[in-house]
Amino acid sequence: MAEPQSNAHARADAGASTSGVIHIRTRLDANFTVISNALAQRRGSAVTIGVAAYILSLPDGAPVSIAALCEHFTEGEILISRALRELEAAGYLERRRQRGPGGLIRTRTYFRDVPQRDLPAPPAPEPTPAPAPPPPLGEADEQAVAVLTSLRIADPRLILSGREVAELAPAVTQWLAAGVGPRQITGALTTGLPDRLRSRPARILAFRLGEPPLPVPDSPAHVSRTPPATPLPWQTCDGCERAFRAAEPTRCRDCRDLSVAC
Repeated sequence: MAEPQSNAHARADAGASTSGVIHIRTRLDANFTVISNALAQRRGSAVTIGVAAYILSLPDGAPVSIAALCEHFTEGEILISRALRELEAAGYLERRRQRGPGGLIRTRTYFRDVPQRDLPAPPAPEPTPAPAPPPPLGEADEQAVAVLTSLRIADPRLILSGREVAELAPAVTQWLAAGVGPRQITGALTTGLPDRLRSRPARILAFRLGEPPLPVPDSPAHVSRTPPATPLPWQTCDGCERAFRAAEPTRCRDCRDLSVAC
């Protein structure tokens, strides 16, 4: 049985503090979590400390995605996402994409009670080449930049950083060069998005921009009387949760290629 233990003496010692907290501790032998003072007393957001304490209290294998955390906490996706980024930057949290059974790629989350950057990282299935740095934003096509930065008008969730705009701009430039207008590009990038984005908007936009450009409509003098084909519905990949067009739910081309490679 837990026994109450108080640090308070029957009489105040000479010179003892007369203000501030006085702890009344209980010796616990089950259902408790050890948290370092460096984490519990970390300056900054209380949401970050609360998310860290909650993750530390969970058993291995428990889901800690943004959606799962939002179901537990009353804070929204923005605050939860910010807390996870702060914990990742501080060295407590680490995400790694690993190949699981059947060749499926899954994201594994590792959480340390004390950040130890000098320890070896969890083993990765195979080394991946570092991505090429994006071109400076000032060198990107102005019209492509305007299309990308205005996406937030159509969908307030599509907020992109300067780096993400620089990475996506070349693909938008190719669509523009193929004769696809800005309105068509905006519609292709914003139509049919899921109600809850489980990854950065830039990842979904990059996947959609990787598809062949939309066909340019004929001029009024050469409009075909054949009704336009109905586009395939948007599906969410069972492996990586990317959005793509397909007749029925399945995995995207990249995940199918990975499975074949295995």
